Amino acid sequence: MFEGRDGAGKGGTIKALTERVSPRVFRVVALPAPSEREKSQMYMQRYVSHFPAAGEIVIFDRSWYNRAGVERVMGFTNAEQVGRFLQQSPAFENAMVESGIILLKYWLEVSPEEQERRLRDRLNDGRKTWKLSPMDILSYTKWDEYTQARDEMFAATDTAWAPWFVARSEDKKRVRLNVLSHILKQIPYKDLPVKPVKFPKRKIGERYKAEHPPFKYVPENF
Repeated sequence: MFEGRDGAGKGGTIKALTERVSPRVFRVVALPAPSEREKSQMYMQRYVSHFPAAGEIVIFDRSWYNRAGVERVMGFTNAEQVGRFLQQSPAFENAMVESGIILLKYWLEVSPEEQERRLRDRLNDGRKTWKLSPMDILSYTKWDEYTQARDEMFAATDTAWAPWFVARSEDKKRVRLNVLSHILKQIPYKDLPVKPVKFPKRKIGERYKAEHPPFKYVPENF
């Protein structure tokens, strides 16, 4: 799972992790705000249905730790609910690990100066404006609140069976390489033998003569 400051580079790191792997094995889960029905459920219930089976990898782009971060700082949940979440999370994660799931929790950390630079870059670049949500603007004003929420979350949920790993994200390329390298060291794997592929001879025009109907071609403007 990936958590961290707004603008810390979670999306780019996840993209680097998934761009050259099979989508049948790797799934990215980024849940929207809960529906009214989901609000009535046990808090972590809607995440459980996305957990992996054997041989699968699920990447949470933000996770149940929304409760200890965004929801807490933005006032979407109260202190009692946050306290209950922090108390229950270690046991919940212990059950995951004991069932055979390898749980890796990453927090991407960025300095206030670099966060501001990245958020302003989104504002001024039309290709990135869609990334700048009203929540990002609000979070920009609540640096200390997020810092306190992060520290209390770590204190309660950094356990021997599910520790937090903090990745410094001042340099996007470096943090991506560092995180990918770290993941590979946490998951046991072995190289699979690859059988050489020999292409057969392709027969063109021996069985069917194409007459080339008048296709509608895309204009070649470039």
